[in-house]
Amino acid sequence: MPTLYHAPNSRSSAIVSLIDELGADVDIREVTIPRQDGSGGPDAANPHPEKKVPFLVDGEEQLRERGAIILYLTDKYPEAGLGPIEGQPGRGAYLSWLFYYQGVMEPVIILHWAEMSHPAFHASLRDFDTMVGRLAETLEKQPYLLGDKYSAADLLCSGPFHWFKDLVPDNQAIRDWVKRCADRPAVARTAARDGNGA
Repeated sequence: MPTLYHAPNSRSSAIVSLIDELGADVDIREVTIPRQDGSGGPDAANPHPEKKVPFLVDGEEQLRERGAIILYLTDKYPEAGLGPIEGQPGRGAYLSWLFYYQGVMEPVIILHWAEMSHPAFHASLRDFDTMVGRLAETLEKQPYLLGDKYSAADLLCSGPFHWFKDLVPDNQAIRDWVKRCADRPAVARTAARDGNGA
């Protein structure tokens, strides 16, 4: 059985929600991690090489980084229909959004939140407004990133806006999408499990 190493109210919470959505038989083990407020710390029980979360162990396979874990799990549990598998329509868009999140969205959101700006960031990563424009261009045409159906790409890409509500762009299509994604029962169950309510 796969094992997910998880710290409540962290990046791994999205993977807990995904496991719930998939109906997957995954053992979830809670570990501590260093927190931004100085609390917590590395946990010897956490096999992640940097003592971070999420970390998924499935037999000999060890995965870190949310995009990689999401792709692995949606391919492993295709019957849930949360991500197109190889050969299915939409696979390219799915992979693109997972990698866009890891390579562009999260760094840009963190830099924007930290009020850090530099031409090198904008040239290589893009800026917040460009990222918002990419989301708006997609979500003004359809309710979810891949079309009419919710996918694990929506879970991943909407996640930062659940944590940083003041960063939700002033665009109705994006706001509606964030709310639809936040209203998923699995997200509410993860929030309750993590101890911060629905």
